Amino acid sequence: MNVRGHLIALACTCLAFGCASHLPSSAAPEHLVTKHGTVTIETIRQGKGPVIVLLPSLGRGAADFDEVAAYLERDGFTVLRPQPRGIGASVGPLTNVDMHDFAADVASVLDEQKTGSVVVVGHAWGSQPGRMLAVDRPDLVRGLVMAAASAGKLPPGSNEKPYGRLRDAIDGSGNLSLPEAQRLKYLQQAFFAPGHDARPWLRGWYPATHEAEAHARNVTPVDAYFAGGTVPILDLQGQYDAVVVPNVFKPMLGDRVTVEVVANAAHAMAPEQPQAMSDAIARFAHQMYRQ
Repeated sequence: MNVRGHLIALACTCLAFGCASHLPSSAAPEHLVTKHGTVTIETIRQGKGPVIVLLPSLGRGAADFDEVAAYLERDGFTVLRPQPRGIGASVGPLTNVDMHDFAADVASVLDEQKTGSVVVVGHAWGSQPGRMLAVDRPDLVRGLVMAAASAGKLPPGSNEKPYGRLRDAIDGSGNLSLPEAQRLKYLQQAFFAPGHDARPWLRGWYPATHEAEAHARNVTPVDAYFAGGTVPILDLQGQYDAVVVPNVFKPMLGDRVTVEVVANAAHAMAPEQPQAMSDAIARFAHQMYRQ
């Protein structure tokens, strides 16, 4: 095969499977430390340009977004990934915390970095402190991406039940005391689309953080953060998401919500379709920064 043929073949492979590992090399991400009160938050920062903040799902950390962050950096954004308390170098109280506390952790990073108003992406549970931040500190949020995000409540008259038969699978996925084969079965059932490899999520669970975040969700009234203030929202749904009841935000919040579906992705989304996820985030962010 000649050089031109080889390049064409490589491009086709990238289109089919995604090529985050083939993205142009850039400087290694920085690891920043922010302190407020008794809390220390580690943040992974990479790229140059308008800021996008990525907040991970329940009991998981910033590494879930490695590929998504690389694509967003390529697309001209600064990407900030604050690690939740109990993960990496992030430390702080993990008892008697609520959603305001987790939002304040993110606010402390943005204040120290002097970012001004930014786009915040919350994956699954991460959508909740993201929305709380938009309520508590509206000066810091210009737009929200709710990625595979459970709204926290349902429209009046709805009979759908979040989670339902998936409760055991959701809880068991991060239960490190269970056999790996059982956890893999649970991960596939709850979080990954048919045919996708769920093994990447066998790792990356932080039980103490998981417990603290779940407590914060349980003790914070959903109406305190549900609407995410008044900023535009992108409701980014996975085609095969078995966890989230879809299409809740727009009927309840109206025209400030845009809905987009990531094809061939489920609840995990980021490890399944990192480029499609990052492309959707980038389109929304470009709109927000043009306003």
